[in-house]
Amino acid sequence: MMTKLFLGFILLSCLYHESAMGRFVVEKNSLTVSSPESIKGNHDSAIGNFGIPQYGGSMAGTVSYPKENRKGCRQFDEFGIAFKAKPGTLPTFVLLDRGDCFFALKVWNAQNAGASAVLVADDLDEPLITMDTPEEDSASSKYIENITIPSALISKSFGEKLKKSISDGDMVNVNLDWRESVPHPDDRVEYELWTNSNDECGIKCDMLMDFVKNFKGAAQILEKGGYTLFTPHYITWYCPQAFTISKQCKSQCINHGRYCAPDPEQDFSQGYEGKDVVIENLRQLCVFKVANETKKPWVWWDYVTDFQIRCPMKEKKYNKDCADGVINSLGLDLKKIERCMGDPNADSDNPLLKEEQDAQIGKGSRGDVTILPTLVVNNRQYRGKLEKGAVLKAICAGFEETTEPAACLSDDVETNECLENYGGCWHDKIANVTACKDTFRGRVCECPLVDGVQFKGDGYASCEASGPGRCKINNGGCWHETRDGHSYSACSDSGNGKCACPVGFKGDGVKSCEDIDECKEKKACQCPECSCKDTWGSYECTCSGDLLYIRDHDTCISKRAVQGKSAWTAVWIILLVLGSVAGGAYLVYKYRLRTYMDSEIRAIMAQYMPLDNQSEVPNHVSENRA
Repeated sequence: MMTKLFLGFILLSCLYHESAMGRFVVEKNSLTVSSPESIKGNHDSAIGNFGIPQYGGSMAGTVSYPKENRKGCRQFDEFGIAFKAKPGTLPTFVLLDRGDCFFALKVWNAQNAGASAVLVADDLDEPLITMDTPEEDSASSKYIENITIPSALISKSFGEKLKKSISDGDMVNVNLDWRESVPHPDDRVEYELWTNSNDECGIKCDMLMDFVKNFKGAAQILEKGGYTLFTPHYITWYCPQAFTISKQCKSQCINHGRYCAPDPEQDFSQGYEGKDVVIENLRQLCVFKVANETKKPWVWWDYVTDFQIRCPMKEKKYNKDCADGVINSLGLDLKKIERCMGDPNADSDNPLLKEEQDAQIGKGSRGDVTILPTLVVNNRQYRGKLEKGAVLKAICAGFEETTEPAACLSDDVETNECLENYGGCWHDKIANVTACKDTFRGRVCECPLVDGVQFKGDGYASCEASGPGRCKINNGGCWHETRDGHSYSACSDSGNGKCACPVGFKGDGVKSCEDIDECKEKKACQCPECSCKDTWGSYECTCSGDLLYIRDHDTCISKRAVQGKSAWTAVWIILLVLGSVAGGAYLVYKYRLRTYMDSEIRAIMAQYMPLDNQSEVPNHVSENRA
């Protein structure tokens, strides 16, 4: 008993030191009262660290304050109280008072009575705190893991206002909003898990191990796709300077008391020691570091799950040999990992563990890490049940809208709001095109891009295809019809985007284009010898006797004249061709003749007088006389 108290003193001293340097930040969600008017407005509420908060979403309900069992420490069916909402009514949010029992037990009893959410009113005028799960025991473990509804702590003053409105007979409607609980700045989510390799710490360790196994697949898909950046962390404490040479510190710490973990079995006389946990935590950190250097950080999930299965404390396999076997099976560099771990007996800092202790202190919007396990998403601590679906919702809430990966849009994570009435957005049933785009936080109405054709509009009432290729998509929303093998459309890619009936039709170009009777309206085939017959989209015009109809001139001429004219046309073409050939030959002849004559004249001239480009001929007679 004394050893346990001694260890508790050491750990509390460490925690006190860390808390003095940093701070604990309560993660909140927004609570909005929509009615009655007297308390209408926004209020803060602290998210409970159990159950399943609806990260990325919101929930509306009516607040109910029970007449009996107002602290919720007993089952409500003992008092004949039920909170199950009737069909067509809003869900019931139960308001309970703080005190007399664990927060989780209050929520569990309300959930069993049909509540959709629980608000716990503080009994002290103090800043909001995080409602955490109780210390592990057999009784609490039966209900903690089965709590599925969200819960939140509200201030004492706000709780009193809610109670007064309910007692006055007002219907109190509120909305719990988790959409801004996780920052969502861009298309990549950064998250970290503060964990522990100890598998003998009770229900929390069991829940942590189950979560890692179940979440591994989703985590690796997100990491391989570049959608997330994951980092594991491990909580360690240091031993106060005055106790570093004590037996307890030596068994629970490495590096001369610098890095410690509590005894797994809370019994110094048997089983594994705290320093065994610290060494394995360090090994898992080095596994992640080496895997990350090889551009495969997701291998950490494989190592941790395999180590849990193959090397449990209960089977006395929680040791280096078993760990080395897992490392080798995953193809990791064992020597690199050992170099990374360093010497646990050295009286000096371990760089990796020192970074972990520094990281425990809150920075920016993130508070100190004091709860194990802790999940941090986009530098904001997650609150709620550590369960695959709930955590995936929180991670998906961290993506900027419309950038979520497919894993976030699966049926078990969110509901596709575009399935019902196209989410209220514009849609074209014929072309099966809609402006509704489902995102994790809800639908958005944006005119789509279909087969390279961009639709333009407000996305709600209208979207029109624009630009080249628009007629491929449901004929650009214009009229079109096919009859007797002939197709006509009022859409034109070269037009201004408006629908215009083609030649031979009249109408608005959108809903209808009616055939024009060119014969009846005397728009064609009006020559005396012409006989007109209207067809769909056009007309047929024939001439009497041996006449031929010329559509461009709307006239009839003799076929013989056409044939004679054609013959003369052929003769003239032949003559023109022959003339062109003769003219070309004459020009060639003239050019060749002129070139020949020029060369002859230059040769004759060169015999009698020097040309500009010739050198002077020497006078030999003058030289002899001299």
